[in-house]
Amino acid sequence: MSDAPRDLVIVGAGAAGMAAAAVAGELGLSVTEQPTPGGQIYRSIDEVRAKRADDLSLLGDDYAVGGKLTDTFRAADIDYRPNSTVWQIEENGTTWSTDGARAESVRAKFILLATGAMERPMPIPGWTLPGVMTAGAAQILLKSAGMVPTGRTIVAGAGPLLLLVADQLIRAGAPPVCVIETTKIADYLRALPLLPRALRGASYLRKGLAMRRRIKAAGVPLIGGASELHVLGRDKAEGFCFTLGGQTREIAVDTVLLHHGVVPNTQASRQLRLAHHWDSQQRYWQPATDQWGTSSANNIFIAGDGAGILGARAAEASGRMAALEIAHRLNRLSTVERNRRALRQHDDRFDHAAIRPFLDTLYCPPAEILRPADAVTVCRCEEVSAGAIRDAARLGAPGPNQLKAFLRCGMGPCQGRMCGLIVTEIIAEVQGRNAEDVGAYRIRPPLKPITLAELAEMDPPGDDK
Repeated sequence: MSDAPRDLVIVGAGAAGMAAAAVAGELGLSVTEQPTPGGQIYRSIDEVRAKRADDLSLLGDDYAVGGKLTDTFRAADIDYRPNSTVWQIEENGTTWSTDGARAESVRAKFILLATGAMERPMPIPGWTLPGVMTAGAAQILLKSAGMVPTGRTIVAGAGPLLLLVADQLIRAGAPPVCVIETTKIADYLRALPLLPRALRGASYLRKGLAMRRRIKAAGVPLIGGASELHVLGRDKAEGFCFTLGGQTREIAVDTVLLHHGVVPNTQASRQLRLAHHWDSQQRYWQPATDQWGTSSANNIFIAGDGAGILGARAAEASGRMAALEIAHRLNRLSTVERNRRALRQHDDRFDHAAIRPFLDTLYCPPAEILRPADAVTVCRCEEVSAGAIRDAARLGAPGPNQLKAFLRCGMGPCQGRMCGLIVTEIIAEVQGRNAEDVGAYRIRPPLKPITLAELAEMDPPGDDK
């Protein structure tokens, strides 16, 4: 452990984390940041620019924006620790991490969590078969290795990323056989009153319409209003089945890419026992923060999609605002100067977030993935079905933590990341309660797996006094 505490430790190097680090470094704060720059949205941006420049065009202009951000980040005067995995965070400002060889700890006056988002699990029949992955996972392969699915691919679900991945696959020469959306006409009608506000972010609307035009121009059918989705196959994905207009349809496929939005990655914030609230529209937990990103613990800030899904550009602005407030608390900025510099960031965040109410209403997760049929596996780690969870809820398990004693849900390698939201929804359904009252898993260290060898090599704790 370092003897002198840092001013700031940033956990996460996506849009929010990199933007915050650049501002904090510029203002003279001693900053340590982990892990690899880019995050999910700008994953491997430096490698693509340096070695696979041709891929920039197929990944789109929004991805290329990340290059400017990583350039600014790398020029910042910070202690950057690449390829780190943070496995424990303490409210006193200590973070424990490993670089794959040894564990170490860093103490700081403030911690900024910029842990971003994760794809919402989409448990439908057959989602555990080989050949089924999330659309985001396919995008990671494209960004990090230039890999695309072979054979017949289908993209199914809802949300902007669904269209983006289909568009990127088309540009990469591997078009899907079709794009199947669960969004119905009723969803569009429900979101329509929010369109005037969304026009403040008209560029996002134009991008969405342009993606739809390119998908159709490539001859890829866009099928909307689908329900009762399931993957066909015994040992691997062989087909995809859905209902449309009361008729059942089947399509032969080799690869199925599923997506239905993203949710905040709250593992770290919940491990710290910070206050959270339930988003009843998008059906996820998000930390309670103020406009600067201050959490219920005054020395811990949260910025970016980990505090609520607003998108990469809004995340940048929120990261900068958090850095400005931390600098203010450390007496590096006056109140007047903090407010002056934050004004543009506040406006940027507002502009880029203006479309979110429209999108959140349009792409509400449907009941069939929130409360799947009994036979569907919910906890992939422990192979627990939705029916088993319902039986335990009827027996009196009042929440996800008590359910562990019944079924071991949430005790596998993913620590409840994949099953947590669905478990909460099913218990609420069976017991006629609100999901917010049912609660979430308690997260315990380590946040990420760590080997005994890494622990054995760990630096001894310093004097915290």
